[in-house]
Amino acid sequence: MAPKGCCASICQCFFEYSTPKILIIRSFKVGTLNRITQALVIAYVIGYVCVLNKGYQDTDAVLSSVTTKVKGIALTNTSDLGLRIWDVADYIIPPQEESSFFVLTNLLITLNQTQSHCPEVPKTGFDCTSDRDCKAGSRDTRGNGVQTGKCVRYSAVDKTCEVLAWCPLELDKEPPNPPMLADAENFTVLIKNSIRYPKFNFNKRNILPYVNKTYLEQCVFNRITDPDCPIFRLKDMVTEANEDFQTMAVHGGVMGVQIRWECDLDMPSSWCVPRYTFRRLDNKDPVNNVAPGYNFRFAKYYKNGNNEETRTLIKGFGIRFDVMVFGQVTVVCDWIVLTCMTKKNIYNEQKYSYVDDFQLLSNETP
Repeated sequence: MAPKGCCASICQCFFEYSTPKILIIRSFKVGTLNRITQALVIAYVIGYVCVLNKGYQDTDAVLSSVTTKVKGIALTNTSDLGLRIWDVADYIIPPQEESSFFVLTNLLITLNQTQSHCPEVPKTGFDCTSDRDCKAGSRDTRGNGVQTGKCVRYSAVDKTCEVLAWCPLELDKEPPNPPMLADAENFTVLIKNSIRYPKFNFNKRNILPYVNKTYLEQCVFNRITDPDCPIFRLKDMVTEANEDFQTMAVHGGVMGVQIRWECDLDMPSSWCVPRYTFRRLDNKDPVNNVAPGYNFRFAKYYKNGNNEETRTLIKGFGIRFDVMVFGQVTVVCDWIVLTCMTKKNIYNEQKYSYVDDFQLLSNETP
């Protein structure tokens, strides 16, 4: 192509101007179909995207911290301990946990243990008839100490291997029923929960603004009369999970305290309040009831008059309460883009072609 012709083509393309040609179809059927399609699109955008999925909102997940404080007094009277008062320093073990707390409800006690020699508790693998059945220095995870190599009498009918251990040994038996700390059902716990939505710089806690010291000293959570009180009675939490506190307290268990924050920041902040629910978390299978509940061992150490170390071994049964916080905040986005289709009538440049109903029916070209 000659240079002159190429330049002419480029100039012609550069200085061209085009305008769309609009075809207006005057047809009841086509117009109805068009409006129905538009209505479906609008319904989808408004109904599904905006209303159901809230696509116009921004969200953020909750950040949370939890602290607890339990109060209550229990009274026991047993042959081992006599008349005894239990306060919060005795039955909350350990004193502080992260988003959970344990309440002692039942226990087996072995008093005045010292490190000495004693016969092993009769179990499979520890019975003997002579010293040849016992191996000095042998230890077993099912046992309570290190074997000395001697076979000694445990009772009038049983002989077991002697061990170096904390003696007398703990007797593995069923915990007391009813539970020793049956009064624990009336203990109360103050749950303090602070939340933050960092994206929107929003903070709140479950002790709501109207809650003052006087109200906090006398209120106890009730779903009807005091749904915003952050103090809970242990029995009420277990009952709301459809469990019996005294039954659960025998072997112990695990309870979940769920705090749910669902907040819409387009509404007043006073509407953003916590909702509490409770459920049992550990497996309670009436058929497979091996190793039920929740328990662990701990000891308290002393020095006797001979400066000999002694201890009291406690196998504690109780209920662990795990506080779990869920939540999501929603807020309308800072900007919303609405795409609108408009028709611009440029009368002096656009050309219109009209198609009537009879022309469509007859397949005539407009």
